[in-house]
Amino acid sequence: MRVFKREQRSLFGEILDWMLTPLLLLWPISLALTWLVAQGLANKPFDRALVYNVQALAQQVRMGPDQQVQFSLPQPASELLRADETDLVYYQVLGGRGEHLSGDRDLPLPKPNQVKGTSYQVHIRDDEIRGLEVRVAYTWIRLDAKGTPPALVQVAETLEKRSVLAAEIIKGVMLPQFALLPLAVLLVWLALVHGIKPLKQLEERIRERKPDDLSPLDDKAVPMEVAPLVVSVNDLLERLKDSISTQKRFLADAAHQLKTPLAGLRMQADLAQRSGSSEEDLKKSLQQIGRASVQATRTVNQLLSLARAEGGVTHLPLQSCDMAALSSDVLQDCLASAMDKGLDLGYEGVAVGTPGAQVQGNPTLLKEMVRNLVENAIHYTPSTPERQGVITVRVLVDPYSKALVMQVEDNGPGIPLPERDLVFQPFYRALGTNVDGSGLGLPIVKGIAQQHGATVSIDMAHPGQTLPGACFTLRFIDPAL
Repeated sequence: MRVFKREQRSLFGEILDWMLTPLLLLWPISLALTWLVAQGLANKPFDRALVYNVQALAQQVRMGPDQQVQFSLPQPASELLRADETDLVYYQVLGGRGEHLSGDRDLPLPKPNQVKGTSYQVHIRDDEIRGLEVRVAYTWIRLDAKGTPPALVQVAETLEKRSVLAAEIIKGVMLPQFALLPLAVLLVWLALVHGIKPLKQLEERIRERKPDDLSPLDDKAVPMEVAPLVVSVNDLLERLKDSISTQKRFLADAAHQLKTPLAGLRMQADLAQRSGSSEEDLKKSLQQIGRASVQATRTVNQLLSLARAEGGVTHLPLQSCDMAALSSDVLQDCLASAMDKGLDLGYEGVAVGTPGAQVQGNPTLLKEMVRNLVENAIHYTPSTPERQGVITVRVLVDPYSKALVMQVEDNGPGIPLPERDLVFQPFYRALGTNVDGSGLGLPIVKGIAQQHGATVSIDMAHPGQTLPGACFTLRFIDPAL
């Protein structure tokens, strides 16, 4: 569980943190590295002086006539060697057998693992004498080639001057950094302010827009990193524009479609209220009022179904729907109206509960889709004693592709090929029909089918006959969707 949780993150603050944190962390590392470099720089000139002193002392070591190592250092040279106001200088000269010839007896000897090297080759090491850290330069001197052990010359110096020089170097490097660090923070701050200015400008452009301005934003006038966000906003604006257009079209269509039945209701009501109207006239007016109200109710229901189909079902719960069961329910509901017209309404196909006959969808919309197909067939299929109208609903499962197929077939006049795409447009009605309708049933079917991953097509049910009929086929591409 997060103990500290920000309600809202600041992009400016987060970027500033990520830029300043490494800067502030690297600054102490820079101090440490500068100290190490300063120590190396401070050692170099003083090490050269030690090397010079060792070489000068080594020149004073020679082999005497009695084959004894001798060392003679004039008094002025000894005083000059130790004439240092800051550091203490020690030196030591030992013969080949380790006998002390001159200098400080307690100066530490080189470690056994330190190679003697060639004659007069100077080496440098760190050591300690009398509790003081010293820098020691030493060399071995071979005075003859008879195997005589080499003599040792050492010069040591304390580290005070080196520390002072290293401190001066650090001051010279770090003091400017103390001044540059706040300046760097300020420059980072100003750079971020300038960097996020396009976001502020984008915000101002959006805020200055009029409420009805849904035109896309210019994604070329923003930085590359913000362009995907602008593209997403433009996509949202486009979808919002489509949604508003759908709502406006729905309101306009509703007003247009309801105007006729409402006008009829008003006219029949006026006729019924005329003075001198007979009982028969009143009964006819009431029948017309009933038919107009039924037509208005059906139109309103279809408009609402169309709006729901065009608006999407992403917010509605999805469940496994058995298309055989849904079709059976719709047939039960439509049986009475089919019998009134003398139609033979039946079902063929798989039984309820058959594997593969299920789709993931919204049962209300799927039932509305099937109902519109069946009612459309009932309205447009004629039935006479000589030739009874037949409507068949099928639910089939392809044994090879496992695709679910649903068909509604009739033996009515059918739909000509040039009009098969037009009938899916709202309020379009096929030419030559005298059936009352609003032209909304098939657009509802297409909208719901698309939402459930299905395709809808129209074919002739009985090619070559006088009434070829129509066969509407719904194919669910993936029944699992």
